[in-house]
Amino acid sequence: MHRITTFLLAGLAAAVLSFPAQAQEAGLIFYGIQMEEVEYRLGEGEDRTAAWNGDAFVGTDELKLRWLGQGEYNTRTDTLERMENRIVLQKPVSDFFDVKAGVRLDTPDGPDRWFGVLGVTGLAKQWFEIDADLFVSETGDAAARLDVEYELLLTNRLILTPSADIDFAFAEDREIGVGSGLNSIEVGLRLRYDIVDRAISPYIGFVYERKLGDTAGFAKAEGEDAAAWFAVIGTRLMF
Repeated sequence: MHRITTFLLAGLAAAVLSFPAQAQEAGLIFYGIQMEEVEYRLGEGEDRTAAWNGDAFVGTDELKLRWLGQGEYNTRTDTLERMENRIVLQKPVSDFFDVKAGVRLDTPDGPDRWFGVLGVTGLAKQWFEIDADLFVSETGDAAARLDVEYELLLTNRLILTPSADIDFAFAEDREIGVGSGLNSIEVGLRLRYDIVDRAISPYIGFVYERKLGDTAGFAKAEGEDAAAWFAVIGTRLMF
């Protein structure tokens, strides 16, 4: 079954990347870097974390190579709590949505994990930013993630951004502390102010993280909290 799932994902990825796009001007190469979140999180007690979430791309309007990365570093214990890197090819399939396919490497608390990635990203109705991915690990376990974000313009430069990240696993992976089913959520609310041609946007806000089901049980067995609140201060960077 695992081999069939992996084969299907590979076939879908190949079909995605061969899908004809609308004609674009030839020879134009675009590139950029955006760190959506570079922040310091202050939690209850002595919980202190540096966190980041960003991406970089190079390519044309028809096809882009993208790096997406995120992670958390505990500044109190000087330990890397998690880090994720994805390398994907991304191609438009409509005016508002792109599909993507590639690989992901996680370095969690435990053995590293490789995943195949197939997903979609773009703007849904009412201008919600959607990023949905399906992952299949090297062990054959499948998982999915949904990221949703919305930018509410209070003024031309003052922007309130609610966000939600939801993780779901189709199988248990005890080695990395992940249970099957809905296993974690993270919701945030950040208020930023765009300055320096919108390239630098400092913000403040809060983040709530919660592990669910067996994933929460695994965390508690390791002496970790299943839920946590954080006040955050950081900046959004675009180059």
